[in-house]
Amino acid sequence: MSRNQPISIAPSGVLVVDKAPDMTSHDVVAIARRSLGTKKIGHCGTLDPMATGLLMLVVERATKIQDLLMSEDKSYDGTLTLGATTSTQDRQGEVIEQKEVAAFSAEEIDAAFGAFTGEFEQIPPMVSAIKKDGVPLYKLARKGQEIEREPRPVHVTKYDIHRIELPEVDFTVDCSKGFYVRTYAHDIGARLGCGAHLSALRRTRSGRFTLERAVTVDFLKTAPREELYKAMVSLAEISLMRGA
Repeated sequence: MSRNQPISIAPSGVLVVDKAPDMTSHDVVAIARRSLGTKKIGHCGTLDPMATGLLMLVVERATKIQDLLMSEDKSYDGTLTLGATTSTQDRQGEVIEQKEVAAFSAEEIDAAFGAFTGEFEQIPPMVSAIKKDGVPLYKLARKGQEIEREPRPVHVTKYDIHRIELPEVDFTVDCSKGFYVRTYAHDIGARLGCGAHLSALRRTRSGRFTLERAVTVDFLKTAPREELYKAMVSLAEISLMRGA
């Protein structure tokens, strides 16, 4: 069957996509709607445009478990760059402060990461989808407005530091729902006294879902519908994965 021919309904389930850089999560949803031939699609957990990696699309009846899937812990690979603080807490923002980066030892950097483990609170960034009186904060930020944000409880289960080549530090972090890796990088930089921003980010896991089952955005755009349907994780399989 050609993907351009009408179909009755897309199957229900989750399609895991490896998001490409420089596109929004909404962009991926829009492509999926056309490719799968259905409007009933949502995503679990926004990825910033610069970020890549795991984006879960819930299709048809799977939209009913969207909140459940979004509530699970996630894993990220990231790079932070010390010495520069930005308006967005990542490399896409404007540099608002620069400081010299000391010759930190691996132990000093590990101690800064270690300060943000277990349960603690984060203040969400202004450039975020959190809403104030129904308006996303990022829209207010574009107008130059700064709104007081309430700290939010988050947790980090574990972290690993893979590479230290100052001013860059590569790391992996396992964290809770609602965790901002941008803010994590920013706060670690503040802890070290020189500032930092997130310069690369890739989501590798959300709950039991990993990139092992992911399709690329190019595949999502060009593959026959039947191939996309085969790539989906069914509701029955999701139930088994979650031990239901």
